[in-house]
Amino acid sequence: MVKQSAQKIGFVFINGAGLEGLVWSKVVEGFEHPCLLAEFPQRKGSFDSRSDLSLEDYVTQMKRQVDEWGTHHNIVIVAHSLGGVFALRLASLIQDRLAGIVAVGAAIPKRGGSFISILPVAQRILMSVILRTLGTKPPESSIRSGLCNDLLPDQATDIVNGFIPEAVRIYTDRINAPVPNVPKLYVKLNKDKELSPSLQDKMISTFAPQSVRNLNTGHLPMISNPEGLRTILLDFVTKELR
Repeated sequence: MVKQSAQKIGFVFINGAGLEGLVWSKVVEGFEHPCLLAEFPQRKGSFDSRSDLSLEDYVTQMKRQVDEWGTHHNIVIVAHSLGGVFALRLASLIQDRLAGIVAVGAAIPKRGGSFISILPVAQRILMSVILRTLGTKPPESSIRSGLCNDLLPDQATDIVNGFIPEAVRIYTDRINAPVPNVPKLYVKLNKDKELSPSLQDKMISTFAPQSVRNLNTGHLPMISNPEGLRTILLDFVTKELR
């Protein structure tokens, strides 16, 4: 999905696992910048059709969308949750156009790490077992209590019903991409039960952003507080990218 405008800065939004680009829809309403809501590969097919995809396959799809979108503006990547892993790799492929990165409750592994590598050891071991035995779609109860802990019941139901299992390798593949030397902002989610505030602090340390903003939301601020997130993004453009 692409929204067009004549502004110089364009935003590329990368969602987390199980979601689709439309999750950002409320954030970009009335946005005065071009917005590309990136889509992961093979979303409409069966899980078997994407089960063997690698992290690089996902990023290649996003890079293709960025290229087709056009090169007439500089780009700010906005990445949520596991999307932070994709963002680091995508950033390395569009360095000539990259104006900044905003990480929204995002996973930021160290160079050579994977999504799983950011987790505490016990949680890392548990998740490895879960991925091998149960796959990448959590039980409904876990989605409601983790992803959707501060959402309205109907909003949580939409997330549960629309959740799309991802390829296992996006959690386990390592990326050899550094944190880029561009203006960076981390949006810390104070009520997040999926990526805890203490774990987000570790991500902030790795990301080394010029600034940190806080939202008193759970893991999905683009649904629970889209206006607040939009304001933060616009502040980033006006104050950090002059």
